[in-house]
Amino acid sequence: MTLLRAVQPNTPPPPELMAAIMKLGEDATNAGVLLDTAGLAPSAVGAQVSVAAGSLTVIDGPFAEAKEVISYALYETRTKEEAVEWATRFMKLHLDLWPGWEGETEVRKVFGPEDFAPRS
Repeated sequence: MTLLRAVQPNTPPPPELMAAIMKLGEDATNAGVLLDTAGLAPSAVGAQVSVAAGSLTVIDGPFAEAKEVISYALYETRTKEEAVEWATRFMKLHLDLWPGWEGETEVRKVFGPEDFAPRS
């Protein structure tokens, strides 16, 4: 899974960027690795539920994080390196097509049952 955090410029995404993102999504779908994508609302409309020191706390957003998690993509790849390659391609589109945009993509593994199997 990749999570995208960004500080949005005051301009909307350029149409060329959106077209390139759609093409990358088609490429990933045709390669059989893209399972799901979606945008995420800002933390201002969210909540944080935490457990610490034996207590459960619920806090409404927004949160102090300067960069919001704005979207995610779920890929099924054979290796971490392959997932990083897809994330790099996505970020390169932003670098090339949206001047002033800054962000980061975090690549994470989604655990499956095989990750919790008893060891022999």
